Amino acid sequence: MIRVGLGFDLHPTDPNRPLVLGGVTVPSGRGLGGHSDADVLAHAVSEAMLGALALGDLGRIFPDSDPRYKGISSLLLLSEVNGLVTSKGGRLWNVDATVIAQAPRLGPWLQEMAKRLADTLEVPLDRVSVKAKSPEGLGLLGREEGIAAMAVVGVEVAE
Repeated sequence: MIRVGLGFDLHPTDPNRPLVLGGVTVPSGRGLGGHSDADVLAHAVSEAMLGALALGDLGRIFPDSDPRYKGISSLLLLSEVNGLVTSKGGRLWNVDATVIAQAPRLGPWLQEMAKRLADTLEVPLDRVSVKAKSPEGLGLLGREEGIAAMAVVGVEVAE
C-alpha cells in the first residue's frame, strides 16, 4: 500500500545566515532564520514523510529547545526521519517538492537539491522532484520576508 504525506515549512529571512535549501548553499544576500540550518525544503520533505505514517512532526521529534539541534544540517534530520520511517516498515517511494521564493531565482540549483535529497533518502534521483515558484511579489514571501516549501511523498508500507 502507498501512503501519502504532505509537508509544509516556512522560515523568515535572516541577513546574517547562509541560504541552505535541500542541503545546497545558494548564493544570496540573506538566509533563513531558525534553530537548525532552517532548510525549509528538507523540513517540508521530512514533515511529509512523518505525516505519511502519522509519526508526528519535526518539532516533536527534534525540539528547538534541545541544544543538540542548534545549527544542525537539516539533511541529517531528514536522514533520521528516513530511518524512523524505515524502522516502522515504510519505504519512500517518491518526493515532489516546491520551494516558494521571490529571490533568489533557484533554477540553477534545483537539480543539485534533488540529488542531495535523493542521496540522503537513498532513493534514485528519478524519484525526487524539486521545483521553484515565485510568489509574484505577493504577501510576505513576495516581500522577501521569508521562504516556504511544500512537499508530497509516497511511502510504501505493508498492509
